[in-house]
This record gives sequence, structure tokens and C-alpha cells, in this order.
Amino acid sequence: MQPGGLALKENLLEIKSAFTSYFKEREAEINGSLLAVLSGENILFLGPPGTAKTQLAKNICQSIEGGNFFNYLLTSFSTPEEIFGPLSLKALEEDEFRRKIDGCLPTAHVALLDEIFKASSAILNSLLTILNERKYHNGREIVDVPLLSVFGASNEFPEEDESLEALFDRFLFRYRLSYIQDDENFRNLLFRSPDDFEPSVSIQVSAIYGLRENAKNLPVDPDVELIITELRKNLQLQEIEISDRRWKKVIQVLKVAACSSGCIAVDRTMALLLQHMLWNLPEEREFIRKTVFELVVSGGISTEKLHQEAEDLQAAVSIALKNELPVKVVCDSCGEEFLLRQEIEIHHVSHQNHSYTLKKEGASKIYPYDNLIREIDSLYGTAVKASTLPPSQKEVFEKEFETLSDKVRRVKYRLEEERELLKRLMEANIWLSTLDRNEALLLHDARSIELSELDILISKAQSMLGLQSRQVQPKPQPAKEESKVYVPDSGSSVNSFMKGIGSRLRLK
Repeated sequence: MQPGGLALKENLLEIKSAFTSYFKEREAEINGSLLAVLSGENILFLGPPGTAKTQLAKNICQSIEGGNFFNYLLTSFSTPEEIFGPLSLKALEEDEFRRKIDGCLPTAHVALLDEIFKASSAILNSLLTILNERKYHNGREIVDVPLLSVFGASNEFPEEDESLEALFDRFLFRYRLSYIQDDENFRNLLFRSPDDFEPSVSIQVSAIYGLRENAKNLPVDPDVELIITELRKNLQLQEIEISDRRWKKVIQVLKVAACSSGCIAVDRTMALLLQHMLWNLPEEREFIRKTVFELVVSGGISTEKLHQEAEDLQAAVSIALKNELPVKVVCDSCGEEFLLRQEIEIHHVSHQNHSYTLKKEGASKIYPYDNLIREIDSLYGTAVKASTLPPSQKEVFEKEFETLSDKVRRVKYRLEEERELLKRLMEANIWLSTLDRNEALLLHDARSIELSELDILISKAQSMLGLQSRQVQPKPQPAKEESKVYVPDSGSSVNSFMKGIGSRLRLK
């Protein structure tokens, strides 16, 4: 038996299939809604009215056997009685402050609170406790609230307010909804879809609690730990702060996702779900999504960084080659001879009024410094004699090219080896949308193409030095566990790379 139970996984797949067939262009939101219920977290929908927020939440509740659903549209004038129940007159006769909570939020399994950010301060205090602790203080009694999940909906982002920020933080899953975009889906909605939808399969509440208990002990693969650590660093660099409590909840959600998918551990494809749980502002969504995908697909290998390294190395070669003058230069003022461009530059710093003579065949001309430099640059393109480098300097460049070429080959080898593995892992993960699966594979393939282009760039740079590119195949790597992947150190940078090159190529 798989960790989450075969029967539960099959039920979830059937429910997901029915929901995605009826609710068009809502696959990610459906996955998030079901996963929020299973993991006991709350979910927030931001978007205009008429995007099926209420209907989706209500039908999710109907998928839970014996589940109670509570739905209310909040306004700034809403009172606690409307959400938590009216005061008990009988209790007041006994000098007790107690509400009749039957049929209200404290007795619901799934709730939808529309326009949630319009809740008054009188409602917020009790609501925050329910959302976070699943407790309701009913007079002197503390009631255990059976809520599996609360769906919050709003047409607008909350204003800057400390109490609303605390409310916003209680929603782990966050989605922005829009109207249907595809014409065919729009026609299906208007002319072919039935008005009512009822899920044919249900999940028992006891199965949900059992899933959560099983998920607690599910192991997390080491590469997932590295991905999350690296992601946290990247977010901090962008000044996106995620609370420790939120990170802790995120891990538990990934465990529930893996357990319900029948996986024996949390693999890196589960980390793709992080894109829906970490953003605080709408403008952060795209950066977080992109970063998550880059880290999950082959452990965050940055072909952009490799490409930058190759370009910088090529630039360093070009600078070094142009340092050797195509013809001899003599200072017309003091008679000093120069073989290297750097020597002229140093001489000019201390003798800015000196002029120079180019020792070319035929008549020699005298140039001021600026004109001399322009003439030298023009001669580099027409010089018959190929520029050369000292053997020691050429050896340094050759080693750098070998190191970079070997790195590119190893990355390419691993990408080719990983594609089928990544595909298998994503197929086993029932919580990924079709869009996410396709995007991950496209990103993987795009990196393979970028690496091929990088080979060409390296070969061109090597030809500048007269080096032969070596098509050496990487040594086969020993068998690894399927989900293991290396996440590169974020401390490495192009700047440190160029600084190292510069120190080794400095000409005296």
C-alpha cells in the first residue's frame, strides 16, 4: 500500500478530472483547493466577481462526505452574529455570554468568506484564531472547530493595515483568478456545460485526517532541502521575507502532496507548488514562479551564468591579444620603444604631452596619443601577422577553457540523463497542472539548446588562441538515487570569475 492509500489517490484523480472538465481554465486553482483541504490550510482567491469562486468552494465541500459548508459575503457593516451565530438568550438568562454556533462558521468543514478583507475589527479577532488554531472562544468554552479549510475571496488586494496583514498571512495558498480566455472554453461554458455540477466521488473526513497523520513522517529528499534553502536566499536578495511559520507550513503541505500522490518521499517536483504559497504582492508572483522552476529543473543550473562566463573569458582573450601591438611604437618625444599596448597607456599617464611614431613599412607618421590609439585599433583588423600570447599566459587561458568546457559537457550530460526522470516524477505528482508540466519540460529543453549554443561560443573563443576544441565525452557517473540533484552554490559569480582571470593575466 502506498503512503496515501491507493483508494484515496484514485478518488482524488477522479474528483480532479470531474472538476477540471466542468471548471474551465481552473486546473491550478482546483489542485490548490483540494490540497488546501487535505493539508488543513486556507486558500485565497483574488479576482473579479463572476469567476466561479463560490461555486468551486461549495463543490469542494460537497466532495467531502458529511461536510458542512458555510458561505457569507462580508461588508464593513457585518457583525459577529452573522458569522459566529446569534447570542444565546438562554445563556444570557444565566449570566453567560455564549453564541448559538450551529450552522455558522464554527461548525463548518469548508467555508467561503467573500470580500474577506472588508471584515470589521469585531470579527477579525475571533476569525484569526479560527483560521490559525481552529479554535473558537464561545464565552467561557473553547470549541474545537472542524474546519478543513477556509476559502477567502476578494476583488481587491488588502490595504495597508496591520490587522488585515495578519489576516492575509493566514492564507497559505494564494491565487489570482481571471475570466475565461480561450474561445472554445468560453463557448463550452455558455452553451454546453450544465448549470449544476455535483461531484460523483466523495472523500471521508476520517481519510483526510489519516492522510495528514501519515504525511507527518514522510521523508524529504536532500535535494528538496537544498532547493528550498537556495530559494530562501534568492527571495531574501529580492527583499521578499517569508516567516519561519510559513516555511514550516509549506513543508507539511509538500508532505501531504507527496503522500496523497503515493510517493515514498517528497521529491523536487513537489517544490513546484511553492509558486502558489510564497508571494505577498502580485508583482512578486512571476519572479517566484521563475525562480522555483529554475531550481527544480536540474537543480537551478543557470545557463545564463555559464554563457556570461564564456563571454567574459572570450573578452579576456581579446583584451590579452590586443595588448600586443601589431607594429612597433616609439615615443617621438623621449625615444622609448613599446611592444605592448599597456606600456603605452602607462607611459601616457606620466607624459600626456608626448607624441608617438608607428614603425610601419614606408613613411612613418607622428601621432598624438588619442590618434595613435585609433590607428592601432584599425591596424588590429588588417595586421597580417597573427597576434600571439606568451606561453605561460596562453596556458592559463587553455586551462580556463578546459574547465569551462568540461563544466558545460557535464551539465549537458546530466540534462540529457535527467529529462525522462523529470518526466516520470511529474507524472507521479498528481498536483501539477498541465501548464506546469509543459513549462518544466520546455525549460529543460531550452537549456539543452542554450548549452549547444554555448559550445559554439567556446569554440570561437578557443580558435582566437589557435586552440583545438576537444570533444571529450564526460565519464559516466555512478548510479544515483532518482531524485537527487545538485544545487550550485549561489555565492559563485561572474565577478569573482573575472577577478581571478585578471589576477592571473596581469602583464608587468
